[in-house]
Amino acid sequence: MKGKNLLNVLLVSFLGGALPLAAYLSYQSTTTKLSDKVLDGSSYYAHPVGLNGEALPDLTAASETSVNSVVHVTTKVVSTTFQRDLFQEFFYGPGAGGREFKQYGSGAGSGVIISSEGYIVTNNHVIENAAEIHVILNDNSEYTAKVVGADPSTDIAVLKIEGTGTFVPMKFGNSDALKIGEWVLAVGNPFNLTSTVTAGIVSAKARNINLLSDRTDKDVVPIESFIQTDAAVNPGNSGGALVNTKGELVGINTAIASQTGAYSGYSFAIPVNLMEKVVKDLIDYGLVQRAYLGVQISSINQELKEKEKLPNLKGVYINSVVDGGSADKGGLKTGDVILKIGVKEVNSPAQLQEEIGKRRPGDKVVVTVRKKNGDEEVLDLVLRNKDGETELLSKEEITKNFALGATFVELTDKEKKDLNISYGVKVKSITTGKLKSIGINEGTIITKVNNDPVENIDELTSKLNGVNRGILLEIVTPSGTRDYKGFGL
Repeated sequence: MKGKNLLNVLLVSFLGGALPLAAYLSYQSTTTKLSDKVLDGSSYYAHPVGLNGEALPDLTAASETSVNSVVHVTTKVVSTTFQRDLFQEFFYGPGAGGREFKQYGSGAGSGVIISSEGYIVTNNHVIENAAEIHVILNDNSEYTAKVVGADPSTDIAVLKIEGTGTFVPMKFGNSDALKIGEWVLAVGNPFNLTSTVTAGIVSAKARNINLLSDRTDKDVVPIESFIQTDAAVNPGNSGGALVNTKGELVGINTAIASQTGAYSGYSFAIPVNLMEKVVKDLIDYGLVQRAYLGVQISSINQELKEKEKLPNLKGVYINSVVDGGSADKGGLKTGDVILKIGVKEVNSPAQLQEEIGKRRPGDKVVVTVRKKNGDEEVLDLVLRNKDGETELLSKEEITKNFALGATFVELTDKEKKDLNISYGVKVKSITTGKLKSIGINEGTIITKVNNDPVENIDELTSKLNGVNRGILLEIVTPSGTRDYKGFGL
């Protein structure tokens, strides 16, 4: 009897130890299998398991690849003012005895190598007004960069570096294919901490935060359709890469939503599909060949839906149509609702601006609209530029007609008579550049460059493009006031 009791005790003891051991081995087996699962064609191992039993994405390969294509951009900013000497001018003429005063500053940001030839994309605000630009690669090699072109409307700029080093370009992804909740990486140089990678998810798309409206002047039409993420981005990340889990470039990090200037939850990036078109224009032409639809638009909210008796909240509402613009010539009317550009549905002004921003003047586009009577129509439109033209400007025309950020027009005989002048050229439009920085505005008339009279546009642009020293301009304002403006190069 005692032997039987002893056997029972031993059996219970064995089972008491064996059951926990079996449970532990079963858990280990299950965990190993889950962590070895293949997700999206890649093997994920030795990584934590998510709540749904799937392995979390492995971001190491994308990080290792992208840091070699993201660069550190440093700038030296020189602001020049010209102080006139009225006493000397009285005796020796305009500009005599004047002196230049310079102030120096510095800045930093990030950039992304996009070709093996050394082209780099960054933000316009990173290099704006920079006198010197230096680029430091991930291997610590340093290069002097020149500006190929910049576009304040999208906050994109293109740099070029020359050298014998190996420039590793980043492969472009498809920002249209990004999904809310998808993992992304922000790669850049926050606070001068080089080659920094942070991770987050896409939290929204086609976001307009009125960032560029605050940065640009009235002559620049901002295009904002940002990718919003919760990847940590701080000062110095501007111009860096937003990367998907495949290591592909899907955006250029540009801004943060913050009350303090430091990261506090959300960051914003320019979609790569929009960036690609802008970059190609800047490389090919030196400026963006921008298409305009020629409409004033607004989002459709509940109030507008009820007021205009719309059937739903879909699409973008047309408040007005510009005479002679793309929409006007294509049959769009005030009160129409734009539903699609091509096959892409648009449900906000930001989405519509992004789709048009990917195209050039002369491009044909199919637009699906709902007319005021409720009928849907598919219209073929030919996009036009700001002046209503469909032809692209040649690089020769751009070099000839754009100088230091401005375009010009000949004076009429009436204008000469009204202002009591016999020569000069009027500023037709102006954007970021030297002339804008010294207070030259649209409508200003430039009569002399370094005391040489200018009779026509060719003469003026030749002098402005060809000079390699300081410039003194004699100007006449639209009100007839004569003044002098100067700057150094």
